[in-house]
Amino acid sequence: MLSGDIQLGIVCGGCDGYAPMGTAACPRCGRNLALGPARPSLRAPAPALVAPRDLDEETVAYEDPEGLPPDVVAAAGTIGRSQELEIDRVSRGPGPRRADLGPAGLSEEELMDQARNYVCESCMTPVPSGHKFCGRCGTPVPEYILHLQTSFFSDLQDPTKARLVLVRAQDMEGVSFHLNAEQHIIGKDGDLDGFADDPFISPKHANFLYRSNKLVVRDEGSLNGVYVRVRGSVDLSPGDYFLTGEQLFRLDPTPRASDGADSEGTMFYSSPKYPSAFRLNQILESGSLGMTVCARETSLHIGREDGDLNFPGDVYMSAKHCSVTERDGKFTLTDHDSRNGTYVRIKAERELSHGDYLFLGKKLLRVEVNVN
Repeated sequence: MLSGDIQLGIVCGGCDGYAPMGTAACPRCGRNLALGPARPSLRAPAPALVAPRDLDEETVAYEDPEGLPPDVVAAAGTIGRSQELEIDRVSRGPGPRRADLGPAGLSEEELMDQARNYVCESCMTPVPSGHKFCGRCGTPVPEYILHLQTSFFSDLQDPTKARLVLVRAQDMEGVSFHLNAEQHIIGKDGDLDGFADDPFISPKHANFLYRSNKLVVRDEGSLNGVYVRVRGSVDLSPGDYFLTGEQLFRLDPTPRASDGADSEGTMFYSSPKYPSAFRLNQILESGSLGMTVCARETSLHIGREDGDLNFPGDVYMSAKHCSVTERDGKFTLTDHDSRNGTYVRIKAERELSHGDYLFLGKKLLRVEVNVN
């Protein structure tokens, strides 16, 4: 008994009924209220019981929590085995019989209750989830139990980790690389195998790293750069490079006019000039210039046919592949839902997401991130 009107008791886990401390079974539903394993008992806490034939009704209805009267206990020692089981069944009320108890003396329902809780290592009492101390002996629940978090079977399941899949690579298409470290260098001298045979890849070409659980690709000063596939439209600046099919282009501004006569006053004879907002230069191997096309108006279309720059022999080029447009001094590169995509060279680093494609040298890779 504590100060005031506070009294300690036990609340039944089955019907939420209240019972004083020491009560063996719930007076409302008969559920076992013992803190430890249930033991056979001759007590009869429940008021509504059917008396066995050898005991009178007044004796069985006895509600003393400390046990049955001495004459009943003495009589129990002389009756047969079948009557003893009957007394045990009556005294336990509607709870499980001995034959229904598990190896630890607990019923199937009690074992299930125990499985839902942490079991105190000192007194083997179930401790409900979220409790910091055992309610019976006061032993603290270990920190690793309080802060236990679910782990993945493998990092391959971790949604914060990504994979690179080789889409275009000689004899290696479909090979994937699991990016489970903090940084992953790709190059002839890099961490990932399969890139040393590409003559267009630098010794330390690119780095795939995580920043705030986001995958980022960084160009490590490579000669040929890292190209990421365009989704819709992106902004371009003079000097930017982009890939369409097997063609590499550079956006350049229109050169300033340098018309004028020589020292003798003679003008240089040339083709007629047209106003142009920009020009595209085709870049060949070794960096030399190939085709140069000036925009007649404010845009240039690239494709296999019916464009301003046509490449009928490029099997990776769509009929109408992409276009470059100038408006108010700003340039935009737009992919027209081409089959193989348009790729723009990153300037430093770029955040990646699921489904992105990248060109490193001659190898095409796809980014895959686990989706919850």
